[in-house]
Amino acid sequence: MSAAKTSNWADEENVLELPEPTETTDADGITTIVSWKLDEHDRKVKVVRRVRRMLKTSLVSHSVAERKAWPKFGDDKNKPRGPDRQTTIIGENLHFKVSAASARAAAAEPEPEKAAAAQPAGKALTCRLCKGNHYTAKCPYKDELAALDSAAVGEPEDEDPSAGGLAPKGAGGGIGGRYVPPGQRAGGGAGESMFNRNRDDLPTLRVTSLSTDAEDDDLRELFARFGRVARANVVRDRETRESKGFGFVSFESRADAEKALQKMNGFGYDSLILNVSWSQPRGERT
Repeated sequence: MSAAKTSNWADEENVLELPEPTETTDADGITTIVSWKLDEHDRKVKVVRRVRRMLKTSLVSHSVAERKAWPKFGDDKNKPRGPDRQTTIIGENLHFKVSAASARAAAAEPEPEKAAAAQPAGKALTCRLCKGNHYTAKCPYKDELAALDSAAVGEPEDEDPSAGGLAPKGAGGGIGGRYVPPGQRAGGGAGESMFNRNRDDLPTLRVTSLSTDAEDDDLRELFARFGRVARANVVRDRETRESKGFGFVSFESRADAEKALQKMNGFGYDSLILNVSWSQPRGERT
C-alpha cells in the first residue's frame, strides 16, 4: 500500500503573477512605461504611460551633492546614478502658502451681532468715543475724534484764576493753577539738562545714505570699532516710524570721531555708499 501523497494548501492556490514593468524609448525621446496591476476583481490590468524626460539642472548644497555620489547598495547595487523606478517611488514637490492671518485668531474674534446678543440683559454695547452700538476699537469715527481732541489740547481755554485750585508751590503765578516749568516762569532761567553733555557738546557725525533697514544697534556696531560711542540714533518718521535714511553717531573722544570720519566716509554698507560728515549744531542748520 503506497503512502498517501501530502500536499500543501498554499501550492494549490492559484497565484496570479504580474509581469515585470518594461520601459522603451523611441527616437523622439518619448519613453513608454508598461506596468501591470490587479483591479478590485483580481483581474490583471495593463497600464501604459508615455512620458518625455527632460534634464533639469539645479543648484544644491555640498552635502546633498556628496550624497548623490554615494554608491548604491542592496537591490540597487552597481546600478547607475539616479532613481530606479523598479525600487524607488518619486514623489512630487508640495508648495505650501502660509497666510499672515491665522484661522484660529479669526475664529476667536466674535462677530458684532453675536457679541451684542451675548450681552447680559439690561446692558447695552456702547462705544466710549461716539456712544454708538459697537466696540470702541472698531469705532468708524476714531480718527476724526482723535484729531478733534488734538486740536482741543493745542488751544486750551482761558480759565479764571479765581475759579478755584491752589497753584503748585513754586509755580510762579501760573494761570488757573497749571504747572509752569522753571524755564518759563517769570524771572526764571533755563533749567538744567538731565545729562551733563548733549549732542552738540559731543563730537557727532552725521551719516547719510543709510539703509532703511538699519537699526540703532546696527549703527552703533558699525562705528564702535573706532572708539567709545556715546549714542547712535537712526532718524525716523514720527507717524510711520520708518527710517529717513540718515542718523547721528556721537563719540566720547574727538580723535575717535575723526578716525571714523576718515574710514567710513564712502564706505559700502548694505549695497549703499555711506556719506559721513560732521554734524552741525542745531542753531547753525539751514
